[in-house]
Amino acid sequence: MLNQLKAIIQYLLPKQLLTSMVGWLAKRRLGKVTTWMIIGFSKFYKVNLHEALFDDVNEYKTFNDFFARKLKDGARPIDSDPNAITMPADGVISQFGTIENDALLQAKGHYYSLTSLLACQPDMINAFSHGLYVTTYLAPKNYHRVHMPCTGTLREMIYVPGTLFSVNQATTETIPNIFARNERVICLFDTEFGPMAQILVGATIVGSIEVNWEGTITPPRDGIMKRWHYADPTNSAAIRLEKGQDMGCFKLGSTVITLFSSNNVSLIDELKVGQVAEVGQIVAEGHSR
Repeated sequence: MLNQLKAIIQYLLPKQLLTSMVGWLAKRRLGKVTTWMIIGFSKFYKVNLHEALFDDVNEYKTFNDFFARKLKDGARPIDSDPNAITMPADGVISQFGTIENDALLQAKGHYYSLTSLLACQPDMINAFSHGLYVTTYLAPKNYHRVHMPCTGTLREMIYVPGTLFSVNQATTETIPNIFARNERVICLFDTEFGPMAQILVGATIVGSIEVNWEGTITPPRDGIMKRWHYADPTNSAAIRLEKGQDMGCFKLGSTVITLFSSNNVSLIDELKVGQVAEVGQIVAEGHSR
């Protein structure tokens, strides 16, 4: 009943307006007000600032600077096994498994389609049909930069406009097709283990989604799907990212859905729904083609 009430509130909330207002506030240099906001947020959510590159809150000039903070060298060791595919973000593994009959599990009893998640792009749908997925939920207390699970060359990126439902446990268990309805940025990579996609899903109060090669992707939110194509791996201008490399960030929390093609990747047996994991920890094993 409580989850249903939370879902009703989500439908009624002016999500775009609320997100724009919070995003505007988060990027303002407000001096002591910014510092107090960061201190209050850190205490309330028990943020571990000791691992941050800057552990003094006075170093952050805006709330966004704090939220997109980087970590000290070595804070997230990356599994060195060349076949190890690692976690893309800090957070909770909310779901994982095999994509069967075009369906991914959102929460117990709730599925959504690969076709809708990938905005009906036939080449991408074919690439990941019968493949694997891992969904990672980033809570407010988490480190919010997203990293590469394995080395890859960027082939394509698509911004898909959508709504901005919150993506916590209560809403994923009650609002149908939430990941395919929310705005998202789909990043498609070629890797030695086949195609791999990182999908950064927007949500209420996520003021911005950024990637390192293009900067801020959203906002603006003008309701138009946008598409970028990149050089192939043989071109000197190709964008190649190494395993564990920082690829972008959320400015306020959300979810990352990672897709792998079939036959070339196996999820490790130790994975569990609800498992708390960090960047660099092994999530799957790759089998070179």
